[in-house]
Amino acid sequence: MSQPERSPDAVDNRKQRRRGKIKGRVVDINALLEVQNLLGSASRERDLLIEHLHRIQDRHGHLSAAHLVALAHEMCLATTEVYEVASFYHHFDVVKEGEIAPPALTVRVCDSVSCELAGSEELIAALSSLGTGVRVQRVPCVGRCDKAPVAVVGQYSVDNATTDAVRSAVDAGKVEQPLPQDSIDYQAYREAGGYQLYERLLAAEIGGDEIIEALEGTQLRGLGGAGFPVGRKWRILRDQPAPRLCAINIDEGEPGTFKDRFYMLSDPHRFLEGMLIAAQVVGLDKCYIYIRDEYPSVIRNLSGAVDDLVSQSGYELPSIEIRRGAGAYICGEESAMIESIEGKRGMPRLRPPYVAQVGLFGLPTLEHSCETLFWIRDVIEKGSEWFDSQGRNGRKGVRSFSVSGRVNKPGVHLAPAGITIKELIEEYCDGMLDGHQFYGYFPGGASGGILPASLGDIPLDFDTLQEYGCFIGSAAVVVLSEQDSAKQAALNALKFFAHESCGQCTPCRLGCEKAVSIMQTGDWDVELLIDLSTVMIDASICGLGQAAPNPILSVIKYFPHELGIEENQ
Repeated sequence: MSQPERSPDAVDNRKQRRRGKIKGRVVDINALLEVQNLLGSASRERDLLIEHLHRIQDRHGHLSAAHLVALAHEMCLATTEVYEVASFYHHFDVVKEGEIAPPALTVRVCDSVSCELAGSEELIAALSSLGTGVRVQRVPCVGRCDKAPVAVVGQYSVDNATTDAVRSAVDAGKVEQPLPQDSIDYQAYREAGGYQLYERLLAAEIGGDEIIEALEGTQLRGLGGAGFPVGRKWRILRDQPAPRLCAINIDEGEPGTFKDRFYMLSDPHRFLEGMLIAAQVVGLDKCYIYIRDEYPSVIRNLSGAVDDLVSQSGYELPSIEIRRGAGAYICGEESAMIESIEGKRGMPRLRPPYVAQVGLFGLPTLEHSCETLFWIRDVIEKGSEWFDSQGRNGRKGVRSFSVSGRVNKPGVHLAPAGITIKELIEEYCDGMLDGHQFYGYFPGGASGGILPASLGDIPLDFDTLQEYGCFIGSAAVVVLSEQDSAKQAALNALKFFAHESCGQCTPCRLGCEKAVSIMQTGDWDVELLIDLSTVMIDASICGLGQAAPNPILSVIKYFPHELGIEENQ
């Protein structure tokens, strides 16, 4: 059927109306002025989007639609770009038109494995009546597993939390985490011999080749979880074309891990010296330090240490920039962290190319964990023999074990690499809690799998646990007793992964959710869970989906009695 002809005047009028219509959302002038005031003279570059979102969230307690539109206008971005980033991260409260903003105060209660063992579920239920002016949220691991259960009032952590203690903090207006009183400052670090190695390097008294050779001659490996040899990584990066960058990952979101927090609050300059040595040896133009948002005191303490270094040392330093995460476990993955530093959603990249070749802003990037760099000074000054001689049971080096769960002395324990869990509990943790018998353990956080007490004599180190379907990762050890259920611990871990999946790939996004739904029925469909786990391991893009099934498979293999099936079925 033919369309009726339109007169030339009607066509012109329609074009005029279309040209006069404003596309997209109208910028609210008051919101724009507020955003401009918050940003001040700060750069409007794209990679600072998350930093600017934090400024708005910190000031107003949420991100209104008007502020998002205004920020997009100010940074010359599409509103959709700003919205997709803001809505990706858990710590941003996006409030759409017509929605009610959250209460001014939020109390976050950790519900991950260690806190659940310590009674977080009961605590969450008891706190539900705090009042209309307070929002209570259950949240994943906040990195204080040794003080479980933990509630965070604003930014103030209530350790070993009780209902009364949380109420007292709320009533007293305690919303900011204090800085530690015993942190080693710049002067104390210098007086104890700090930065002398870096000065020797600057003065060419020791060469970069000598340092790389020393690192290649030791067993120091990446201590964030991957375990790549440090010396080899530095040599690879130094052979890449300039300019080169550095990205330090202090986003330890693995349930059970808190060693980076411990070191950054106690001895930050030892880490900074390691970073500066790496920058000088490898030839790095700029260093980015990415810190999880759950660590406000670490951000402040490390920022103060950097300021002291810049103002008091007199060194010609590479540019150092601290970036604040926004509540996304996936950003512990190196390429997802790089995406986040660039102001994007923290979604892992496909490999190749690797970040050593095409990393931050498309440049070769040295990616390291905090603890790896923390040991650089000691390894070079004391020698590889010192580091390697610390091992046990045929292994070499030292490891910082984050230990939580049913032990008398949880915390960060510096112990020989290759120590067994039984030795770690007895020698460093003062044994099991009274009335508890050792039953099982996570050797490497929620993703590292679960092993029974009968396998408590395995050396804990890289490459020793794979044959058992587990790994050590960042050495986050959660100890279970006979009063606990490995089945329930595995369900807790899978809930965490379902919550934290970035959603980029189907096997991880749907696999974690499906696994949780099966496990919550109580009677596990073992055959279906094994099939699901196989697909997730084989087809997921990054380590989250590939490792998420480990707790499931561990329960099936090592705790079949909890499932009502025979051993070794």
